[in-house]
Amino acid sequence: MSATTLMNFEALASGPVQHQPYTYLMAENVVTPEQAAQIRADYPGINEPGYLPLSKLERKGAFAAVTDDLMSPRLAEILGEKLGIDLSDKPRMITVRRISKLSDGPIHNDSKSKILTMLLYLNEHWDESDAGCIRVLNGPDDFADYTAQVPPLAGQVFAFLRSDNSWHGHLPFEGERYVIQVTFLTSQDELDRKENRGGLQYFLKKLLRQRN
Repeated sequence: MSATTLMNFEALASGPVQHQPYTYLMAENVVTPEQAAQIRADYPGINEPGYLPLSKLERKGAFAAVTDDLMSPRLAEILGEKLGIDLSDKPRMITVRRISKLSDGPIHNDSKSKILTMLLYLNEHWDESDAGCIRVLNGPDDFADYTAQVPPLAGQVFAFLRSDNSWHGHLPFEGERYVIQVTFLTSQDELDRKENRGGLQYFLKKLLRQRN
C-alpha cells in the first residue's frame, strides 16, 4: 500500500472467488480493526436506518480516505480482474449505512441496472450470531438454503456480480451495523437517478420520524 492509501488492496486481490450459485468474492483484512475504528470515529452523522449516498454526506479524516480508495481506479481494476468484467468506464455509486432496522436485508436480487456490488464492513464486534450476516443464497425463498455467510466485521468484504440468480440478504437485525457499499452501474443516468432517489428517501424517513 502507498502512504496515501488506507485500504489494503493486496488483501482484496487475494480474496477467493466462487462461481456457484453466482460469481462472488470474499476477502478479509481489507482494513485493519484500528483503521476501522478511525473510520467509525470520522463517520458522518447518520441517525436513521438505511443507506445514504456519499454525495449527500460530509467527509473527513479516515472516512474520507477510505471513500477515496473506494472511488479509485485501482478498486475497479482489482474487482474487474477478479470477477471477470471490465469496470474501467462504469459509473459507481457509494452508499453508507450506520443503522439497520428489523425489516432491512430481506431476500432479494438487485436490479439489472447494477453490474457489481461490493460491501466493506467496519464493525468492531458482532455478537448477534447469524443476524445481520449477509448470505449467498441458493434461491429466493429460504434463508436456510445458503452457500456462504459473511460476518460484518471490520475488514470483511463481499463483492458479487449481479445475475438473474444473485439472491442475497441477511436475517433481521436492529442496531448499529457499519457498512459502505460500492455499486457499479450500467449508465450515468442510472447513477443520477439512484442518488437522487436515495437522498430523497432518507430525507422523507427522517422527516416522518421527527413528526412521530
